Amino acid sequence: MPQNLLTAKFVQNQQAPGTYSDGNGLELRVTDKGARRWVMVTRFRGKRPEIGLGPYPDVSLLEAREKAEVIRTAKREGRDPRDALERPVSKVTKSSAPTFAECAAQFIKMKAPEWSGPKQQAQWIASLEQHAFPFIGHLPVNQIELGHIETMLKRIWLKIPETASRVRSRTENILSWSIVKGYRQPPNPAVWVGNLEFLLPAKEKIAPVKHHRAMDYRDVPVFMKSLRKRDALGAKALEFAVLTTSRNSEVCGARWEEIDGDVWVIPASRMKNRHEHRVPLTPRVLEILKSLNDVDGYLFPGRRGGLSNNTLRKYLQEDMRYPDCTPHGFRSSFKDWAVEETDIAGDISEAQLAHTIKNATQAAYERGDKLRKRRELMLMWDDYCGGA
Repeated sequence: MPQNLLTAKFVQNQQAPGTYSDGNGLELRVTDKGARRWVMVTRFRGKRPEIGLGPYPDVSLLEAREKAEVIRTAKREGRDPRDALERPVSKVTKSSAPTFAECAAQFIKMKAPEWSGPKQQAQWIASLEQHAFPFIGHLPVNQIELGHIETMLKRIWLKIPETASRVRSRTENILSWSIVKGYRQPPNPAVWVGNLEFLLPAKEKIAPVKHHRAMDYRDVPVFMKSLRKRDALGAKALEFAVLTTSRNSEVCGARWEEIDGDVWVIPASRMKNRHEHRVPLTPRVLEILKSLNDVDGYLFPGRRGGLSNNTLRKYLQEDMRYPDCTPHGFRSSFKDWAVEETDIAGDISEAQLAHTIKNATQAAYERGDKLRKRRELMLMWDDYCGGA
C-alpha cells in the first residue's frame, strides 16, 4: 500500500468524522466532536492490534509517521509491535546535539552573574533536577517535543502550580537558548502562549497570587510604639525595615560601609531590580543606627553574616504576636498610607519602594532617583510612625 497519503494541511483542517489512511496501517481517526487521534493498525501472530500513537496536534503527522515506522521495524525484526513504543522514539534516535541537562548547565553558568546571588542559582538547579531532568534531562535538545513537556508538567501542575510554572519558564528559557545556539530548530515546545495554554489550565486560575499579608496602615503607629519598647536586635532591625520601606534581605544584609551620612546606599548586587538604591535616613533611623555597635561588618549581625531573612518575620509573628502580618507587608502599608494620607505623587512612593518602571519609554527618561522628594515623603512617614 502506498505511504504518505495525507498532508499536514489536510490533517490540520479535517473535522469530518471518519478514518483517514496515510498508508501501511497508519490512520487518522476523527470523532463526531472533531477530536483527532493517530492509530497504527498492524498484524502480529494472527492478531490485528490497534496501537494508539497519541492525539493530534500533540503528535504531528511527521511524528506519527516516525512512530509508525518504529512499529513496522519491530514487526520486521520479530518483536511485538505493541511494545515498540514503550520508550519515546527520540530515545532510540541518535543525535549529536547536547542533552537538555548539558544545555541547562551551560545556560545557568552564563546567566548566574546577573542573578541576585547563589540562592537563585541553587533554586534553578534544584527545581530542574527534581522536576525536569528525570523526564527530559537525558534527551538531546533537538528531540524534545511538546508531548515530553506536557508529560513533565502534568504531574505537578495542579499539585504545586507555583513550582510547576517556574519549571516551565526555566525550561522555555533553556530551550530558547539552545535554539539561538543552533542546537535545535524552532518552535519552542515549552512556550505558554499559543501552545501549552491549550493543554494546561492557567496557573492564575488554580493558584491565585497571594500577596504578603500587610498591617492596616492605620494600625502601624500603635504597633511602632510597642516595638520601640523592645531593645532586642530583631526589634531594631524590624523598625529599621519599616522606616526605610526596605525588603528583608536588604536590611539583613546591610553593612556599615553602605551608610553615607544620612543616606543608605544599597549596591545593585543586593537589589531585586539590580540597580543601586539610595535610601534617605530619617532622624529615628539615625537614632537606631547610633544604638548599634558601630563596627565593621553588618548593621544587624547574625550567626553567619547578617541576620537571617526569617528573623524579622519570626520576631513580628511570634515575639510581637502579629501572626497575620509579614515584614514585607509593611511596604504595602506604606504605599496605602502614601496614597490615602498624602498629596505626594505616586511615582515618588514607587521610587522609594525601588519598583521597576515597566514602561520602557518612561524608564528611559526618568533616570534620576528622586532622592530629595523621597526624603520629604520619608520624613512624613517617620513622623506618622511616631518619630524619634
